[in-house]
Parts: sequence; C-alpha cells; structure tokens
Amino acid sequence: MTLVSTDWLNENLEKVKIIDASWHLDTRNGQEEYKKEHIPNAIFFDLDKSSKQDKNLPHGHFLPEKEGWELEVSEMGISNNDTLVIYDNSSLMSACRCWFQFIYYGHSAKLVHVLDGGFKKWKLENKEINNKKTKIVKSKYYAKENKNMVKNKIEIKNNIEKKEFILVDARSKNRFLGLEPEPRPNVRSGSIENSKSLPFLDLINKNYKTFLPKKNLEEKFASIGLKNQKNVVFTCGSSVTASVLGLAYKEINNNYTPAIYIGSWSEYGKIK
Repeated sequence: MTLVSTDWLNENLEKVKIIDASWHLDTRNGQEEYKKEHIPNAIFFDLDKSSKQDKNLPHGHFLPEKEGWELEVSEMGISNNDTLVIYDNSSLMSACRCWFQFIYYGHSAKLVHVLDGGFKKWKLENKEINNKKTKIVKSKYYAKENKNMVKNKIEIKNNIEKKEFILVDARSKNRFLGLEPEPRPNVRSGSIENSKSLPFLDLINKNYKTFLPKKNLEEKFASIGLKNQKNVVFTCGSSVTASVLGLAYKEINNNYTPAIYIGSWSEYGKIK
C-alpha cells in the first residue's frame, strides 16, 4: 500500500510521521506556504536543501551524500522504523520524489506512503489544518543506499544500443517531441533516443489530483508496451515527476523497484 487516502491519514494522524514535501518550479515558495498552513504535526521537507545541486545544471536534483541525508532526516526527527506519510501542494507532485528518496536510502518501502490527492484534497474535504510549529525531537537516522535505483548519463547513453532497460519520459508530449521549448535555460528541446512518452499528468485525476484507479493505470502503461516488466527506468526534466511514474508503476507491479535517471533531461539535454 504505497498510496493512502485522506480518510486513512485522518484516522491515523498520531500514529505516523507526516511530511510536507511541496516544491515548485515557479516563484511559489513551498516552505513559506507550509508555515501559513499545513496538516497537523507535519514536518517540512526541503527538496532543494535535500538534493546535491550541480551548478552547471538548472534545477538539477541529484541525490545528496549518504551522510548528508542521515543528518537531514535526523534533524527532521525521523527514525528508521517510522511509518511516513508524505504529501505536497505542488503541481509537480514532489511528494513522489520524497517517497523515492526515502526508499533509495533504505527506508522500508512498506513504511513510506504518499497521500493520494495531497493537500488540495485534504483542504477540499475541510479536514483539520493549522500553522502551529511542529515539535521535533532529533533522532539518529541510518541510511543504506540502494544504488540500483538510479541511472547516470553514461548508463542512459549505453542503453540506446544495449537496450537493457526501457526508458520512459514523464514530461508533456510536446516537450518530449520537441514541439515546445524547455522551461529551464540552456536546455534544448527533444528527448532521449528510443525512450517512450507517458506524461505524468495522464495518470492523475484533475479535480482531486488523485491517481487513476489501478485498472486505468494498467491501461496507461500497457498503451506504451509496459506490463509487468522489471527493467524500467523513468526520466523527466529534473527527476521529480519521473518519481510520479515510478510510484504509479509500483502500484500496478508490486515487485517493481522504482528506478529513475537522476540527471534527467536537464542534464542530458544541456546545451554545451
């Protein structure tokens, strides 16, 4: 059970650690929004702070060093055996990237969940929110990297000929086809050779921002030839929405271990 409902979370508020992972590509500030209103006892997760930034890449979200992640999560007061529910108020569904990151660093996938519908659905249902500062007791978190969950640029290039895994792009169809410019500077239009297109928004109900039912997700992935394959890697602009596809695919294929190209198009498509 990767996704949990708003009703489930409402009934288990005191039994889980809640994380607000809102992140925006535009001028909105997720942390400032969190300070104004959030689900009770939520802890803010700063994606930019919790990523290894490459100065040569626009909005590149590489994974931090293991020691840095351990320190960051310890300061959030999270322990290795905590059940986590992650949500966001982001059009990019950044909660999924946070979900991916926790699993990458060894948190049991059975303990990491994403709130289906996020903060938008929670508010539409008039569930409790506040702006109180969450009391945090620092912990001692230990990480263990699952390095098989990420691919680098060299592996992506080699795979064009070797075809060891299927690469699926979460960006919009027009961006994938190179029909519209990239939102990041110094990044060309287009996509990686032999990759497939499945825009992440095609998997989301627009009204509540919930994921489509399992049957519909299966149909979406089947439409690009994916059915129970294990060697699947997801990519996007900066490895945020790639995680949305990773979560959705795990929903229909529980044996799948999510894998993403961490540099994504912001690295691969960079204009030298």
